[in-house]
Amino acid sequence: HVQLVESGGGLVQPGGSLRLSCAASGFTFNSYSVAWYRQGAGNEREWVAGIESGGLTNSEDFVKVRFTISREDAKNMVFLQMNSLEPEDSAVYYCMCALTSWRQGTQVTVSS
Repeated sequence: HVQLVESGGGLVQPGGSLRLSCAASGFTFNSYSVAWYRQGAGNEREWVAGIESGGLTNSEDFVKVRFTISREDAKNMVFLQMNSLEPEDSAVYYCMCALTSWRQGTQVTVSS
């Protein structure tokens, strides 16, 4: 079954950090680019960061300094390290690639 499953979300105080994980199964993971998206309450879903099969990364300007995307192909995993979190980062975070569908994501809440 082809899928990506997100985990690692939770409640964190402003300025804190979280590491989101995305576990792939059912396909040749190392051949595909993977991206993280997020959707905050009342907002449209937005692209956050992406990583190509060769490891090249890119991210939106609003997270470029604070968030880092990485992958471990041997473990079929993609990660999103999020530092200096702000309340505006509160959202459901999703990982996606060309083969997969939207799942439930993982909730990140930044609040004191």
